[in-house]
Amino acid sequence: MTGKIVQTAGRDQLGGFAPEFAHLNDDVLFGEVWNEEAIDLKTKCIITVVSLMASGITDSSLTYHLQNAKANGVTKEEIAAVITHTAMYTGWPKGWAAFRLAKEVWNEAGPETTAKDRYQNTIFFPIGEPNPYGQFFVGQSYLAQLSDGPLPFFNVTFEPGCRNNWHVHSAKNGGGQMLVGTGGRGYYQEWGKEPIEILPGTVINIPANVKHWHGAAPDSWFSHLAFEIEGEETGTEWLEPVAADAYEALK
Repeated sequence: MTGKIVQTAGRDQLGGFAPEFAHLNDDVLFGEVWNEEAIDLKTKCIITVVSLMASGITDSSLTYHLQNAKANGVTKEEIAAVITHTAMYTGWPKGWAAFRLAKEVWNEAGPETTAKDRYQNTIFFPIGEPNPYGQFFVGQSYLAQLSDGPLPFFNVTFEPGCRNNWHVHSAKNGGGQMLVGTGGRGYYQEWGKEPIEILPGTVINIPANVKHWHGAAPDSWFSHLAFEIEGEETGTEWLEPVAADAYEALK
């Protein structure tokens, strides 16, 4: 154990009104439970953030414990992974609420020297490195792997005007992909259907064996999470680029 938690908020705020509650808060919860040495403080901070999210508590209590997590060594990348993982079990709206607070706590914006830097400072997830699948894209895209666990997923970022080719996520059973907008503005389109605008929070479910494309709006950076849905005999078939005149007609 590298530090000791000391809390006086109970007595400061409720000592005259509810002295027993103040004692339990300051002396038992923070004085004993938080300082019990079987679990390190960083782990306790993560457990507490997860518990508050699960309970739907996204007020100043969660802000305090996010600040405490940062102070005890939880990095921006770690808290992003913790909140994303927890949201899978507790609900997507709780994840968004927690991220709004976490972005303020981990506000570590660096010098904005390029358009990429400025855009990075508007989103929580990292932009990552140039996309290794760039030969299937028109324009520059980036890829950041956020999880390589049982449900691997990525943050994919497109510079303005960038889009991928038409493609198909093939599968014998199951399969497909889910996209969740995380920044900027983009589009998704299935073959024979009208394009759908993607904004932060937009969820797109892509069935297996359906021809489609997705990418940035012509005048905007764009990022989305990409979740690969488990299936049998899955693969990706890359096809022709999106027609330039059709893409440029998008608003």
